[in-house]
Amino acid sequence: MTHFELPPAELFIGGSWEKGTGAEIASIFSADGSVNRVINGASRTDGERAIERALRAQADPAWRNLKPHERARYLYRIAEGIENNAARIAHIQTRDTGKTLRETTALVASAAGTFRYYAGALESLDDALTAPRGDYLSLSIHEPLGLVAAITPWNSPIASDAQKVAPALAAGNAVLLKPASWSPLVSLELARIIEAAGLPKGLFSVLPGAGREVGNLLVEHRAISRVSFTGGTETGRMLARQAAEKLMPISLELGGKSPTIVFADADIDLAIAGVLFGVFSSSGQSCIAGSRLFVERSIYDSFVARLVEATKALVVGDPFDERTQVAPLVHFDHRDAVASQVAAAVEAGAEILCGGAIPHGDQYAKGAYYLPTILAGVTNDAEICRQEIFGPVLCVLPFDDEAELIAQSNDNDYGLACGVWTRDFPKAWRIARAITSGTVWVNTYKQFSVSTPFGGEKDSGTGREKGRDGIRAYMAQKSVYVDLTGKPHPWARWPDGGA
Repeated sequence: MTHFELPPAELFIGGSWEKGTGAEIASIFSADGSVNRVINGASRTDGERAIERALRAQADPAWRNLKPHERARYLYRIAEGIENNAARIAHIQTRDTGKTLRETTALVASAAGTFRYYAGALESLDDALTAPRGDYLSLSIHEPLGLVAAITPWNSPIASDAQKVAPALAAGNAVLLKPASWSPLVSLELARIIEAAGLPKGLFSVLPGAGREVGNLLVEHRAISRVSFTGGTETGRMLARQAAEKLMPISLELGGKSPTIVFADADIDLAIAGVLFGVFSSSGQSCIAGSRLFVERSIYDSFVARLVEATKALVVGDPFDERTQVAPLVHFDHRDAVASQVAAAVEAGAEILCGGAIPHGDQYAKGAYYLPTILAGVTNDAEICRQEIFGPVLCVLPFDDEAELIAQSNDNDYGLACGVWTRDFPKAWRIARAITSGTVWVNTYKQFSVSTPFGGEKDSGTGREKGRDGIRAYMAQKSVYVDLTGKPHPWARWPDGGA
């Protein structure tokens, strides 16, 4: 295995590498508990300094007045920098998050693709000449908002960073990125690549630090014109209240408790593989994890038996081992929280069909591992079926008919994603239209395209990321009217009798 040097223990503040003045942050490798890097996080003072520099940089005509194709060149160079450093970035992210190297390699490719997509979209983004209703020229144009704050989670930092940073820069803004304290290193590596791409100083900062200090500053500061947040629902509610005080737009990509539905006519082999991938990849640490499984009653027993057998065969292990399918969770505290939620479910009557424990063996002794877990004997209103576990835990439930299925699937506070497994296309279409969620997959799961908008309903958030309109989310729309007559408005009257 190739080893790569980790990023320095400094922050990227307004274009300069500086030691943070906030509390210490320790990035750990959750497979063995070793410390990757200890850094001083950002303080409120660091954030204010980054904002001051961003204001100057964003107002500079050298950036603000760039034509779209000229701004796009920076995004193309960033994409190329990510691709040229893909192995290094993937290694850092695996060390930082515990994700398998296979997954982090794919996430790096996704991030590069996101920057390249928005470069291309920017070059072909048009404003509109609107239909006039008088003797004037009317236009609808879009301009940068100014300063944008991007707050990203620990589970997929490089991809989440790119989904916010790329369209915000494409729109002509300055961006202040606050990554999660558990996974700061990948975002700092992205800063190194953006710096090497020649982006003007001050337009990008990386500020890992306490949410109550740095996060609150970025939401409350009068210079910040928009916030894009991905994370927990309760934190999202708090940030939304803060944004409302400023009448500031905010997009929220929050939690999920996504239903996966298997009908009796499904391709069973395909469905088994899809359900496994949907909930146990990323060790279940995914907002879109298909964590509630509804199986048509006529095949429930046989399907669940096969699913349990397949789950027990999943390879749990070192994230750098190419055979590993389920890696450790991101942090020991998080692993313990997942274990506690499963224990509470069992106490409430749930039956463990497999997993439900920390694996035994020397290779697991020092890591934050938890076995892929399937729970049965629960109802849809059980706490374990209502709350987001954010770990490798699946609840299985039978259903009898479509009406019951739709009612139970929608009877949840979340509405982020859904998976449907059936050979009957009209049925799949009916279910896809009836389920309240931002994304529905049919006979697949966790398929993504940067060109297709993504977001949630209900407690899963508000707003959309990705797609061509992803740039517009970071712009202010302005209407411009140009008179074509050369005459004063008829309301005006002049002393000499003119009109």
